Amino acid sequence: MTYFFETYGCQMNKAESAALELELAQRGWTAAAGAEAADLVLINTCSVRATAETRVLGRIAHFAAEKRKRPFRLVVAGCMAERLKDSLKDKAPAVDHVMGTAARSVFPLILDSMEKGAPLEAVEEAPVFSFSASHLEEGSFRSFVPIMHGCDNFCSYCIVPYVRGREISRDPASILEEIDLLEESGVLEITLLGQNVNSYRWTGPDGRTVDFPALLRLVAERVRRIRWVRFMSSHPKDLSSQAIETIKEYPVFCRHIHLCVQHGSNRILEAMNRRYTRERYLELVDEIRSALPDATLSTDILIGFPGETEEDVELTLDLMRTVRFSNAYMYHYNPREGTAAYKLPGRIPDAVKKERLQRVIDLQLEHTKELMASRVGAKETVIVDTVAKRGKGDLLARTQRDEMVVFPGPLELVGTFAETTLSSLRGTTFRGTLD
Repeated sequence: MTYFFETYGCQMNKAESAALELELAQRGWTAAAGAEAADLVLINTCSVRATAETRVLGRIAHFAAEKRKRPFRLVVAGCMAERLKDSLKDKAPAVDHVMGTAARSVFPLILDSMEKGAPLEAVEEAPVFSFSASHLEEGSFRSFVPIMHGCDNFCSYCIVPYVRGREISRDPASILEEIDLLEESGVLEITLLGQNVNSYRWTGPDGRTVDFPALLRLVAERVRRIRWVRFMSSHPKDLSSQAIETIKEYPVFCRHIHLCVQHGSNRILEAMNRRYTRERYLELVDEIRSALPDATLSTDILIGFPGETEEDVELTLDLMRTVRFSNAYMYHYNPREGTAAYKLPGRIPDAVKKERLQRVIDLQLEHTKELMASRVGAKETVIVDTVAKRGKGDLLARTQRDEMVVFPGPLELVGTFAETTLSSLRGTTFRGTLD
């Protein structure tokens, strides 16, 4: 039997789709070239923004039209499925199964019913959360490793805690065992995943507790063939001095930290329920740069939150000038029904939000260009990702600081580390040469 997946949203969704694909492969299913030839079509959804859900509804409508031509099972999984649950079937009757974020145990039942030709009614949901093991396609050399699930932060603009549930940390022994398997498969780089990795905390039956710095140390001392370890996402309220010192101690951790600031105004940070101040964030930046002077910092910035003033925007721009992020994910506020911020007064008109956001984007592009220009001439180890789309004979690679490099080289280098010199800059990509 055949399947086709469409995955939207964060890296956690991608990791979970990969784990579901592994289950299909173990049953002997094969990936279809497209949805039009698949027995099972699964859409793994995102709920962070309303636009993401609107896009999924459009895709469901497309597949509903396809189902009128031929029979197949349509499954909607992920955060949107968790938020809407069975009401999604009322909106879109073509959907056969709605599988929320904590209901992976439903998936084998769906497959059983398809393989046996059982009716849909025979599949009963049993929502019990279980961690997904990594899935590795043949020839892959990097992998995501989930270490925790859910979020306890309840930022006022964010739907994630409502669709992902409360924080659950994974047994460190199972994490290390998974890393062993990945090393045996030839993986060279892993990314530890969680909605908020810094709040990882696992307590065993013997009362022993492993927090995030302790887990980092366990991972660093376990790996042999894996040369680079990354982690995401980080929350400033939970990033500890111990974690920073552990990263400093072990070179296996990439010299790049994504630390979401969201805003530069204490008044807006409080309204967002971020639970740190501008001053605390800047203290963390100083601590990181003192311990890791060669590390790059990237962030998320959310503009146009209800009640935001011009003074608040200027405070954000000022923070950006102080920190000088290497890169940033920048977006304006969109109301999400079900979040605390949805009912807040003082909504900012769309035109104003877009104008403010553009000022943030322009400043960040200026900083990115200046920081990258200062790196021209540097020698860098890179991991070679793939063949570049443009430029015959060029390869696309990434530094441990999360910078993209294009350089000419043999195809055999894909999936290996290489030594390069960053010779020039085009846009936000370095042009390099092999050393």
